[in-house]
Amino acid sequence: MVDALRRGEASAFDAVYGRYRGRIYGFLLRLTRRPEVAEDLFQETFLKLASNAGRLAEDTDLAAWLFTVARNAWVSHRRWAMLDVSRLVAMDDDALPAAKLPDPDARADAARAMERMERALATLPVASREVLLLVGLEGFDQVEVAQMLGIKHDALRQRLTRARAQLAEKLAMEETLEALA
Repeated sequence: MVDALRRGEASAFDAVYGRYRGRIYGFLLRLTRRPEVAEDLFQETFLKLASNAGRLAEDTDLAAWLFTVARNAWVSHRRWAMLDVSRLVAMDDDALPAAKLPDPDARADAARAMERMERALATLPVASREVLLLVGLEGFDQVEVAQMLGIKHDALRQRLTRARAQLAEKLAMEETLEALA
């Protein structure tokens, strides 16, 4: 696939876009918590692929490359967003797709669990949220994530352990609040 991208084959770009669009957009949506910002960063990510395809190294891991570009676009956006208070509007929780299960009770339980997870993730510090999304949701191994984030593997392991503990604590609080309601 990388060779075809390097040769400028449009079909290769289409194939990469088709394969990774959902994962990249979902990652950005969960990081930004705003669909319009996620869409902008998503487009920026694939524009960078289009403009840099000819310069990709032969051994490029496309998934890691795309997630690194997406994350870097988000980091850059955050720097600018700190200067623009209007960008601090939270994402509408209804923007995420509902679970598609056949049993209505199972669907409702899954939707509640997803809502709890999204609320808990949203309250985590950014560094914790991004490692959980990259390792847990996107399935990158820890070495790849450490490279994406520009940190040492040991630092990533510590960040991931801390993030998992934070998420477990937040989920326990969410479940307790739900039980009390």
